[in-house]
Amino acid sequence: MSADPARREALMRLGAAGAEAVAQVLDMFAPGTVARGEVSVVADGAAPFADVPAGSVAASVSYVGGVTGANVFVLPPAGVRKLAQGMGMPAPDGEDCELSDLEMSAVGEAANQMMAAAASAIGVVIGQEIEISVPDIRVLDDPSAAQEIYGTSPHATSATFLIGGEPCRLICLVPSAFLVRISRALDELPLEGAGAAAQGEQPDHDSQTRALADALADIELRVWAELGRARLELGSALTLPFGCVVELDRPAEAPVDLFVNGVPFAQGRLFVTDDGEWAFRCETIGRFDTGTLSTSSAASRIQSTLQEGAPI
Repeated sequence: MSADPARREALMRLGAAGAEAVAQVLDMFAPGTVARGEVSVVADGAAPFADVPAGSVAASVSYVGGVTGANVFVLPPAGVRKLAQGMGMPAPDGEDCELSDLEMSAVGEAANQMMAAAASAIGVVIGQEIEISVPDIRVLDDPSAAQEIYGTSPHATSATFLIGGEPCRLICLVPSAFLVRISRALDELPLEGAGAAAQGEQPDHDSQTRALADALADIELRVWAELGRARLELGSALTLPFGCVVELDRPAEAPVDLFVNGVPFAQGRLFVTDDGEWAFRCETIGRFDTGTLSTSSAASRIQSTLQEGAPI
């Protein structure tokens, strides 16, 4: 761990901002299954991926535009499976079977949102918009080779999570340019804020958390309506003739489910607009029987968490 308290505080601020953003996105994808651990600064000279189990799945983005660094979210195979199930995928026949393409695709979908949220949150802290690469999803058969894959950075933080009881972590490889910016911001804190920080207390960051909430609000989500479902054997699905009728599991007059990134979010009816386009009329917000929050309560919980500065 760094012996410089100011540098450590700056790194903790960056790590906590990214972890908070990722936790909010994870909780949206797999509500009720996510628990946050702690944020720590990787000791000088230590390898951030030293204790990552072989076979873990890593979702990463690199910073682009003149700075080096990356955000890497690492999950064990069981964590991938728990995340996919939280997003609505059925459990496989055997827990020991290999991850399917659909499960890996689910991780890619979640990673796209998580990494964008983390970059936006870190950008709020340093006061600079961060450009990131397209997310890369890969299996780390040899974690010792992670340095060759993701490069090196002078600083790093690690934030832990549990998804359905499975340990996961967000590793941030922090370039020196970021640390300089956040250190300057800390130096410019009002005297009472600096004094509180010196005593280990959290200064007031209302404007920063509002900016973070605004950054998270701009993240795009996939939204679709579901009329119903049906189960078919693979052989039957491959031989469906043109014009055949597949019966769904609900009557025609039943309400339609609206999904947001795989989470059941509302119910309503489909109708055709005056322009001849299909549209969805919302009748019920929130599916409380599945544990999903309504838009108002979800927004309230996110906002209160940010404002209260809940521990990561």
